[in-house]
Amino acid sequence: MIRALQLSIRGMTCAACAQASERAVKKLPGIEEAAVNFATERLLVKFEDGKLSIEEIKKAVEKAGYEAVEDSLAKEATIPVGGMTCAACAKAIERAVGKLPGVESVAVNLATERAQVRWDGALLRLSEIKEAIRSAGYEPLALDSGAKVDEHQKAKERETRLLWTNFAVSAFFSLPLLYVAMGAMLGLPIPAGLAPMQYPLSYALFQIALVAPVLAAGRRFYSVGFKAILRGGPNMDSLIAMGTTAAVAYSLFSVYRITQGDFAQVDHLYFETAGVIITLILLGKSLESVTKGRTSESIKKLMALSPKTATILRGDAELEIPVEEVEVGDLVRVRPGEKIPVDGEVVSGAGAVDESMLTGESLPVDKAAGDKVVGASVNKNGALLFRAERVGAETALSRIVKLVEDAQGSKAPIARMADVVSGWFVPIVFGLAVAAALAWALAGHDAAFSLTVFVAVLTIACPCALGLATPTAIMVGTGKGAEHGVLFKSGAALETAHRVDMVVFDKTGTLTRGRPELTDLAPSGGFSAGDLLSLAASAERGSEHPLGEAIVRAAEARGAAILPAEDFAALPGQGIKAKVGGRLVLIGNPRFLAARGVDAAAGVPEAERLSGQGKTPMFVAVDGAFAGLVAVADVVKESSAAAVAALHAMGVEVAMITGDSGRTAAAIAAQVCIDRVLAEVLPQDKAAEVKKLQAEGRKVAMVGDGINDAPALAQADVGVAVGSGTDVAMESADIVLMRSDLLDVPTAFKLSKSVIRNIKQNLFWAFGYNVLGIPVAAGLLYAFGGPLLNPIIAAAAMSMSSVSVLTNALRLKRFKPYGAQGAKA
Repeated sequence: MIRALQLSIRGMTCAACAQASERAVKKLPGIEEAAVNFATERLLVKFEDGKLSIEEIKKAVEKAGYEAVEDSLAKEATIPVGGMTCAACAKAIERAVGKLPGVESVAVNLATERAQVRWDGALLRLSEIKEAIRSAGYEPLALDSGAKVDEHQKAKERETRLLWTNFAVSAFFSLPLLYVAMGAMLGLPIPAGLAPMQYPLSYALFQIALVAPVLAAGRRFYSVGFKAILRGGPNMDSLIAMGTTAAVAYSLFSVYRITQGDFAQVDHLYFETAGVIITLILLGKSLESVTKGRTSESIKKLMALSPKTATILRGDAELEIPVEEVEVGDLVRVRPGEKIPVDGEVVSGAGAVDESMLTGESLPVDKAAGDKVVGASVNKNGALLFRAERVGAETALSRIVKLVEDAQGSKAPIARMADVVSGWFVPIVFGLAVAAALAWALAGHDAAFSLTVFVAVLTIACPCALGLATPTAIMVGTGKGAEHGVLFKSGAALETAHRVDMVVFDKTGTLTRGRPELTDLAPSGGFSAGDLLSLAASAERGSEHPLGEAIVRAAEARGAAILPAEDFAALPGQGIKAKVGGRLVLIGNPRFLAARGVDAAAGVPEAERLSGQGKTPMFVAVDGAFAGLVAVADVVKESSAAAVAALHAMGVEVAMITGDSGRTAAAIAAQVCIDRVLAEVLPQDKAAEVKKLQAEGRKVAMVGDGINDAPALAQADVGVAVGSGTDVAMESADIVLMRSDLLDVPTAFKLSKSVIRNIKQNLFWAFGYNVLGIPVAAGLLYAFGGPLLNPIIAAAAMSMSSVSVLTNALRLKRFKPYGAQGAKA
């Protein structure tokens, strides 16, 4: 029986390592197929189960110098979680899930309200993880999928509507409550039957009647807050619940004293404090819910690109089905103006497809049989029939969405301090509130004064601001990057990018277009440029050499005549000869022409000048006479110089790495103002060159195409894959640039700097607010002759602190990438 197996290979550093381990396994008896993917560091092997064991395969890999490890039954899931209100909630879930056997990692993002969990499927089930979340006092929701996106969005909208409704109810009753409570003190007119001195019990009962609906509107604070206390993981709701309960309980005791005839207790009613605190917190939570919804707009925009249905062929019939039901191998028809539902290959038809959603290129791309099409792109004209190759989560768009979601759900290293503080924040605030209240009581102040301090401290503390400071900025930043084709794979990559001070560009295909093009025609001996190009292209048409193909392409593009050629012959490393229209055409180096009696000395000075510019000159002779030079080069991309200039403006040094000769490399570097040139470097040695730069103390970003540069991309502090949505690019790089425009490189670093600056602002505000606010609420100003903070003012400040952090993060939506000329767009 043939068995298929995947093993992880450790210890590989380059493509040669992958080949060595692959060769070692292929030598074993019973091996049907063995393939090592260096980018994913995985060995896929098919073998006869009776002839070979897994241990023997591992030993073969070990003898080759590497280590083969069986993949664990590792599983990952992103679980939406309902019921979180602050950073302490997130920490409570992380603690609960982290204790389960088999859990490898867990990260809860308060801003997205999702838990990312990785666990060993042999030890743990998803249902057990959900039960742990539920036991911690929160509600695990249905897992994310394309079909669930709308459902989750609707759930969030329902939650926001409920918050606004509760706020409206609370405000409706708390405003008259505040008026009645404060009116007597301020001399405002109030109904005669509610005069506190004349009718104290009516006055108190009326306030109870008004505060009851407010408490009902804020019931969630109590149900969640007190449960969290009982579980030993108090959160923001616990602070609100304790503070307002203390105010209400003290007020109810005062009402009892009033019924006993102690009418002076009418001055110790604090129902309006509890009512207005709840109203203000509900207002803050409503605004926060709306603002948090805006931080994930980029994901919604990406998801909206995908069409809902697809038209497939079943026999001779056309069926319109949901896009989720399209299977690999289905024939899909796309008419003009329709979106392409999944990735595939055109079988028949022709059309122009707008792929700007993926590549950023505004011009439609012509498609015909054999060409690839990408899901969510738009067929502008012509009818296409294509075969589905990637569906569901495997499409390019789905992988981009997953990449952005993973980045938004990850935690940047800068968030560690906030996480540590958030975990201890609420218990410390409880302790400070009790300590402050006791201190003022011991100092001789009455219970009402101590209660005011206690409630103010609990109310002003804001763990939400700490919990939202980092994830909201990362969400908006990574989403904004995705809009411009810049995909960060993690929060760590986003943070590291802003510290880069050396960018290393691969030359071929990155700084240059990656294929040779005709750059110069230098006719001689009475030939015109048109004649020279026509004869050279006609002779080269039979050649498969990339330089010859470049000449043919140029002739076709310029409309030069390409004549039939006879007696074509190629001498590797020297040149070609052919008869064109009865004339003998020779193309090659001077030695090739000299050996055939052609004197090409007149072209040598021009050839040396062209070589100095990094171009490859070729000598052309017709019927034994020198006819001129044609020069071919791998042309620098239009955006290369602008991208390097933008990096220089950011204070970043730029290097180029290439396998070309030093002379050619220097010529290219001079065109784009490269600071340092690393020439004649073999592909397998690029990672070592990056390592040398790191040894100099530099933070290095490697920019390449993500395929042959994989080792260097992995070695660099930040790997950037340009112009590729391939699996290898996404595996090997930290940042994937979906377009081939090099201006996206400085855009990525600029965005990183903007996001980190925003995070620091958020953390400064969140820490600063709590460090200053809590002492003021505890009576610090009062101790030095200043005012005592009213709990109502404390509640307003607390509500606005979270909203201010979210609003600051949303400023990143105004981020502008570098434009076509390297300036800010």
